Amino acid sequence: MNSFVSTATTSAPAAEPVQNNGFWPDIAPADFRDRHRLDGAITAARIEGALLAAIATVNRTLREWQARQVDAGHASIDEVPIPIWQAPGVYQGLYQRAVYSMAHASLIERYADYDTTNSGRERAESLMNPADSYRRDAVWAIAEIEGRPHSTIELI
Repeated sequence: MNSFVSTATTSAPAAEPVQNNGFWPDIAPADFRDRHRLDGAITAARIEGALLAAIATVNRTLREWQARQVDAGHASIDEVPIPIWQAPGVYQGLYQRAVYSMAHASLIERYADYDTTNSGRERAESLMNPADSYRRDAVWAIAEIEGRPHSTIELI
């Protein structure tokens, strides 16, 4: 008896970098796939969409910080002076982490809805914590770029 079992491919075709606004670096989908261990089961179009949405969110969040840097004469993130206690390339790395983490959180939520059985719902619920963790990573990376603490505490 023959049976057909569909499995995801382990590699995906290389996609063109997702263009950014000129201040922040373009984002390479292949690098995102590699760093977050995403195989070919996730289509290039879905990866690109998640990265575009993540870029939009992170850029909006950092728009005031970016404007201050541009006003200070820094046309791109590569020109922004790095504090002496930080490593070279720290801003690029933190920005990339924020974008990749936001995109990964989005993908986790989208792929959780494929199986609507009870086991699928249980799996989706178990995936929400990782999605929240990726969003937290993004927020912390943005806070580091802005020079803020990772958490804000207010008295009520």
